[in-house]
Amino acid sequence: MDIRNLGFDSPLLSVFDDMLEFQEEPRNNPSRTYVRDAKAMAATPEDVVEYPNSYKFVVDMPGIKDSEIKVQVEDDNVLVVSGERNREKDNNGVKYLRMERRIGKLMRKFTLPDNANMDAISAVCQDGVLTVTVDKLPAPEPRKPKTIDVKIA
Repeated sequence: MDIRNLGFDSPLLSVFDDMLEFQEEPRNNPSRTYVRDAKAMAATPEDVVEYPNSYKFVVDMPGIKDSEIKVQVEDDNVLVVSGERNREKDNNGVKYLRMERRIGKLMRKFTLPDNANMDAISAVCQDGVLTVTVDKLPAPEPRKPKTIDVKIA
């Protein structure tokens, strides 16, 4: 109900109306991209295995062609594995009676440890399972203590 209908009219009321008209949505709502990525990460199963000389990331990517899978390193130490499975389209009047297999984006992000060799990363996809291997950098050699001669002054 507009307060002006009761016979009150004031410049302050028009300022108040303007404030109500241009109220913004709360800024703490997540973006659509964030929500979509979060759902994709929650629905993408993975295993992480550490070997003496490497790390292996095994990610299920069912129904995604090898050429459509992306393996990237972002921000110098974040391994991102992603792909998208779309509904198969058939123009011959075929319709789905039941659809239980997941469609949409599949994605996982992994923060790589300091000893990961960013120049030695390989990826192989076989039977819908992607295996990304990240070699470890060789352990630094322990420093030998330096002996300093003490001179008599």
